[in-house]
Amino acid sequence: MARYDRAITVFSPDGHLFQVEYALEAVRKGNAAVGVRGTDSVVLGVEKKSTVKLQDSRSVRKIVSLDDHIALACAGLKADARVLINRARIECQSHRLTVEDPVTVEYITRYIAGLQQKYTQSGGVRPFGLSTLIVGFDPYTGVPSLYQTDPSGTFSAWKANATGRNSNSMREFLEKNYKETSGQETIKLAIRALLEVVESGGKNIEVAVMTKEGLRQLEEAEIDAVVAEIEAEKAAAEAAKKAPAKET
Repeated sequence: MARYDRAITVFSPDGHLFQVEYALEAVRKGNAAVGVRGTDSVVLGVEKKSTVKLQDSRSVRKIVSLDDHIALACAGLKADARVLINRARIECQSHRLTVEDPVTVEYITRYIAGLQQKYTQSGGVRPFGLSTLIVGFDPYTGVPSLYQTDPSGTFSAWKANATGRNSNSMREFLEKNYKETSGQETIKLAIRALLEVVESGGKNIEVAVMTKEGLRQLEEAEIDAVVAEIEAEKAAAEAAKKAPAKET
């Protein structure tokens, strides 16, 4: 194996590109991120590492806007993310200047995925060690969209998805509990999925909501209120389960 993981352009005999697989491993060790598409909004939620006491928490953002109607969250190497985000923002502005129309979510997803794929087949470079969740509204149809890309350059559209640490647990939760929602219910579903892997509650969660009006970052108090509501619902459900057992 060691002979085949030194160059990005060399396949192993069994068809693996080990550097791409190592990049996927970097994603799996990154912060958890989740995206949920509703009927009138798309919600992004990420796990937020606790900041050092003297650090300004506003300078550590895991959810960023690419254009007025498109936002991105990622899991993996943050330095790689910064480069990819800057390239995507330039492409959004270049498209707007050249065509005089904003980009569609699919267009910028294809651009980001193409950039990631390019770095898997060129000598002297390494793959981007991050997976992205891209959300937004189509400027022509007004329909919300959610896409995911990974270090190999693959991209696909989703109703709800998760990436990063323990993404399988969150994806299983979403598969069981997803249904078409709107407004506050979409936010609640995204936070419930994150709470499957984030143990310390709302203080370590960052949530942003993309609507037709644009991206809005939720304040910590708003997130705490939703977390408290979810915990109250869980407690009520557990009490309802135990009640019949006591009667018998």
